[in-house]
Amino acid sequence: MPASGGLAEVLRTFGPAWLASHTLSARVAKVWRALVVCRTAALGGHVETCASCGKVRHVYHSCRNRHCPTCQTRAKDAWLRARRQELLPVPYFHLVFTVPHALNNLMGRHARGLYECLFAAVSETLTEFAANPRHLGGEAAFSLILHTWQQDLGRHVHLHALVAGGALTQGGGWKTPKRGFLFPVKALSKVFRGKFMARLDALRSKEGWRVDAQLGGTPWRDLKRALYLHDWVVYAKQPLGGPAQVLEYLGRYTHRVAISNERIVGIDEGQVAFRVRADPSSGKKRVMHLPGPAFIERFFLHVLPNGFKRIRHYGLLAPAHKTRRLAQARSALAAPTPEPEVIESVAEFMERVAGIDWTRCPACAGHFVVTAVITPQRLHGPLAHGPP
Repeated sequence: MPASGGLAEVLRTFGPAWLASHTLSARVAKVWRALVVCRTAALGGHVETCASCGKVRHVYHSCRNRHCPTCQTRAKDAWLRARRQELLPVPYFHLVFTVPHALNNLMGRHARGLYECLFAAVSETLTEFAANPRHLGGEAAFSLILHTWQQDLGRHVHLHALVAGGALTQGGGWKTPKRGFLFPVKALSKVFRGKFMARLDALRSKEGWRVDAQLGGTPWRDLKRALYLHDWVVYAKQPLGGPAQVLEYLGRYTHRVAISNERIVGIDEGQVAFRVRADPSSGKKRVMHLPGPAFIERFFLHVLPNGFKRIRHYGLLAPAHKTRRLAQARSALAAPTPEPEVIESVAEFMERVAGIDWTRCPACAGHFVVTAVITPQRLHGPLAHGPP
């Protein structure tokens, strides 16, 4: 099977046929266009010429869309560098809160409302457990990250929670967990389910929800019964180590999109081949094949509502009082104030991350200078065609 050009190539190859039978919403159309024109002449850019040997290269702009697998590396790095200022010198815990697949159809029709419901249920659950004197008796520091997919691109809605190991008490002290785990996961699961279901029940009376057949009469009673019978397991991983390990670990989840270009290994005979985990415990991979239209259909399940924030911070990290409360936590832990963040240029970023001096010519080691501007192009025709 020929090598793939990634997600954009999938859209260019199978897009025209898919678009012939589908109407894109404005939200999805915006994402589609961004993906197919990213780092092409359609977005414009500039021409650079080596001052020593005259070698020319074209540098095109990125789309910077949060669903684009090509554009996440620098965004993730900048985000993690900012988070480095907020880490406390304590172990960190990783929890995963998942909603049952019985909600998948509702998630497709009411994504914004149910995603908000999920964030509220998880944040309230963690806040209450941290405040309970039986556990910590204080204010926790945690971040929540929404993922909506599984390896085969099917819908699998869950929140990753990264929680500092301890809480700041009202008296200004730091309370550490009494045992080797943060909170009892069975109790977390029951409270999480109760809070989510209470919010879902309240949403049924809102405009736009009342007309949904699955939320009234017998269908709602059947769904509610199924959801309460389902075991809402909260998955808890082992506590993480120091700040460097926490950041490396967190980087696996923050700016991940439904599929990376590296996982797409081939496009041929109407099929997209991509790698998936064969066994989560071993880390081994296998290659899965999906018809091109089915692949596109699954990918666009995971386009977020406009303006929706999929990474949120709570407790000591809540934006309204983060600076003051983190300073109090560091004082309680006798931890030094972190050094101010240094803002990097693109060239500095490339040199640090990839070991490449982007300003130097690979042919003669001379320096590139900008010699012309590439004007963005106005696109015509179907979105799937991408740039001219």
